[in-house]
Amino acid sequence: MRKFECVDHELVIGGVKATEIVQKYGSPVYVTDENAIRANYRNIYQAFSKKMPTRINYACKANTNLAILRILEQEGSCIDAVSIGEIEACLRSGFSPDRILYTGVNVSDAELRAVVARGVPINIDSFSELERLAKITTDHQISFRVNPEVGSGHHDKVITGKRSTKFGIPKHQILEAYKRAVELGFKPAGLHAHIGSGGQTVEPFIEMVETLITIVQELAAMGIELNFLDIGGGIGIPYRPEESAMDLDKMAAEITSRIKSKTKIKEIIIEPGRYIIADSTIILTKVVDIKETPDKKYAGIDAGFNTLIRPAMYDSYHHVAVANKFDLPAEEVYSLGGPICETGDVMAKDRELPKVEEGDIIAIYDAGAYGFTMSSNYNMRPLPREVLVKDGEITLIRESETVEELFRHQRIPSRLML
Repeated sequence: MRKFECVDHELVIGGVKATEIVQKYGSPVYVTDENAIRANYRNIYQAFSKKMPTRINYACKANTNLAILRILEQEGSCIDAVSIGEIEACLRSGFSPDRILYTGVNVSDAELRAVVARGVPINIDSFSELERLAKITTDHQISFRVNPEVGSGHHDKVITGKRSTKFGIPKHQILEAYKRAVELGFKPAGLHAHIGSGGQTVEPFIEMVETLITIVQELAAMGIELNFLDIGGGIGIPYRPEESAMDLDKMAAEITSRIKSKTKIKEIIIEPGRYIIADSTIILTKVVDIKETPDKKYAGIDAGFNTLIRPAMYDSYHHVAVANKFDLPAEEVYSLGGPICETGDVMAKDRELPKVEEGDIIAIYDAGAYGFTMSSNYNMRPLPREVLVKDGEITLIRESETVEELFRHQRIPSRLML
């Protein structure tokens, strides 16, 4: 878990005090440290690239803010995209089509045509998708996603590699998929798998890679040589103070040594999203209410699961701190309740904090991944602002919605106005 600077009892991120950010931009507000993004990207790239040629495909579903994408484009990252909207965001941020790999699931013909039109390589998820793509074109770079029957992740809803999930071509059918692709006129370039999100140990990745290596060897025996092996993403981060970070050097060594010794694969692709972006970002939210029930003491805040859904959806833990009393000792136990009219709208349960008062600022840690991208207008609440901080400077990178904008796509039929 990331450690933040403290100045005059206040949390400082990117050289800026939390209270200064809230005073200028209000709350709730997402705050991202540019230097943290760059450092995280370089850590994972260097861990693998010193072992073998490596391409980082940032899993942009974690965070698609254009400014953040631009930072990663400058760093040399490539992209894992799962929708035409994500592709458009990356193109607008300066990524060329060849630096994007599209990996959709249950893809429509309309989306296939749109991806082809933009010249973005496609990672095929099913036989149906392959056959439908062939009717559009066979002059397009493809690879295949296999279900490796190896699962890992912080919650059952994010485990993608189990045999029963909706993702990928079943392992026992993958050789037939490549054979059919060649028959149709394609020249498959690679093989991909993804086991899940938030994994903290190396062993499931090794098991998955061994499965991929076997497939690569079987394809080579059929005369199909691949250029890259895409091992997906899912590298977790320590959300709790007592947790340890993934040992990237160990992971890189264990995986690349197997690929290099057992295949002719030229390049490894990794798809980190959470690892790069999660701990770069906090949410600052204001305490607006204090309430004591017979069982709990609540600090009511202005950020709810419309702002960050992970605690409600996955029972996820996010560390919290009182940003304007950052170095003061804990005195009482609070649960942090949001403004959404749902019992499940509790951002943090039973946390030891300094005495909390109305007007205090709460920092919610590790909110960069699957935070804003999963936010909503539930209860008709506008989406919040996002700001970028770097070396003491603050820049607005997304304006908050207005209540008026919530109605911009709605229409009342004229017959109802009579």
